[in-house]
Amino acid sequence: MPGTGPIVLFDKSALQILTVDEAVWFDIFYFPSVTPLFFVETLADLEKDIKSGSSPEQYVGALAEKTPLGGGINVHHHTLSVNELLGNKFVMRHVPIVAHGSPVATPSGGRAVVYDPSPEAQALGRWEEGQFLEVERRFAKSWRDALTRIDLDAIFKQGRDIIRRIGRPKDLLTAKAVATELLRNPSSRYVLDALLELKPDSMARAILDRWKRHGSPPIKVFAPFTAHILSVDLFFCLSLGADLIGRQRPSNKTDIAYLYYLPFCMIFTSRDKLHEKTVPLFLDEEQAFVRGDDLKADLAKLDAHYSQLSEEQKLRGVLSFAHYPPVNGDFLVSRLWDKFLGPEWRECATRPAEATSKEDEAKIVAEINNLTDAPRLRGKSPFPLEKTDAMIVRRRVPVYRGKWRMFPIEVEKARRG
Repeated sequence: MPGTGPIVLFDKSALQILTVDEAVWFDIFYFPSVTPLFFVETLADLEKDIKSGSSPEQYVGALAEKTPLGGGINVHHHTLSVNELLGNKFVMRHVPIVAHGSPVATPSGGRAVVYDPSPEAQALGRWEEGQFLEVERRFAKSWRDALTRIDLDAIFKQGRDIIRRIGRPKDLLTAKAVATELLRNPSSRYVLDALLELKPDSMARAILDRWKRHGSPPIKVFAPFTAHILSVDLFFCLSLGADLIGRQRPSNKTDIAYLYYLPFCMIFTSRDKLHEKTVPLFLDEEQAFVRGDDLKADLAKLDAHYSQLSEEQKLRGVLSFAHYPPVNGDFLVSRLWDKFLGPEWRECATRPAEATSKEDEAKIVAEINNLTDAPRLRGKSPFPLEKTDAMIVRRRVPVYRGKWRMFPIEVEKARRG
């Protein structure tokens, strides 16, 4: 299914340069971690002057067509931060945090959870067809207007004020170290004060009371993800103040916000120069930065590799023959699978696959459809995943993407039936 492999966070610049055919392999061999920022930026292009001659609607639709169908859409960083400050903990383990699915009553009485298409995923389907809600058009305009109001000079002055007290960082690496150290200081109460200014009064009081009950610890201890957000913001502020990042592009503030989501991926890919300079500073030893151009070149190689298959094989559909990346040849994706998933996948890829009859395939599809159509148990919390008998993630998968058939004709007929 779409969305297997190492978990990769991407920005709009990495997706823009792909062809639809290349985007198929990105979706197949990686598990995309999609940020809310990506959807905001994509929609905002409705208000952008397009130099290519296409309309804004065509431009956004073309990008939507290349957006991964699999993977997970991460919960907004602000929502995660508020919940963490209020005591709802989560583990940052390089996987996206997605909204809960719905428990369902299965025909056999077992336990299952169904993840229905998110509003963002449904919107992508409309955008591909050139259909945009009026509220989306208004949002696009407001976002473009907000970009023009970003005051990098004000952030620059804040950075200068801090630098006067602690000294000017000589480079981005030093700026990152200084930001980390400031947040580590147990006496840095000002950090929590700054946070509380962003929350509603009722939440602020609950957060402050909780912080005091825990002995007023450093923010890194009290709320690790929120500390990560603050470290990114403080780093950006210091870097502007030290003239290590330019003040000419208001979009730099939006671009740096992608770094909020680094705890939820294994790989970050981008063509943005700011990302190339800053993202590696915030990655740990179990993560990697991949240049967008390098990703595209490898996806083009994959497309050429699979284009050599017979027409009969291609008609079986990508989801039938591309379970693992190529074992032979020099492919970036294969090396990344080795690094993040371990070399065991190579043994699975070379093991002869058990033949599945058309009848068995149809039976599997029917079982999945039964679970998908099962009534949702409204008002009940999902079962813990380790206690479920099945988990279904509903995705919109077209018969063809670009030149590639995605699944066998039998599956297509079963879906129509």
